[in-house]
Amino acid sequence: MPKIDEYELEVVSAFENGKLKSVATKAELAKFKAAARATAIKDRRVNIRLSSGDLNDIQVKALEEGVPYQTLIASVLHKYVTGRLAERAGTATSVARKPSAKRRTTSGR
Repeated sequence: MPKIDEYELEVVSAFENGKLKSVATKAELAKFKAAARATAIKDRRVNIRLSSGDLNDIQVKALEEGVPYQTLIASVLHKYVTGRLAERAGTATSVARKPSAKRRTTSGR
């Protein structure tokens, strides 16, 4: 876990002492609650295979973020499909690869 700086300690203290007040309107709160409900609905199960190294790295990241690793995976996938997952500047860009002749194809998908 990252260390909490002086400002963050001040904010936590103010919250715990009831000194913070919401600035959100009732309409905004209703909108945020509806979005949270829609995002939280998980009605399908998916099984995937990952390398041990990738899974270990995901579990470490999840611990650092303080969330279960399945939740982290779901969050990353959700951000990807909604276009909110962006590459960091300076990272390698994806390279188009030629399809392998050994790759199986399925009809109708």
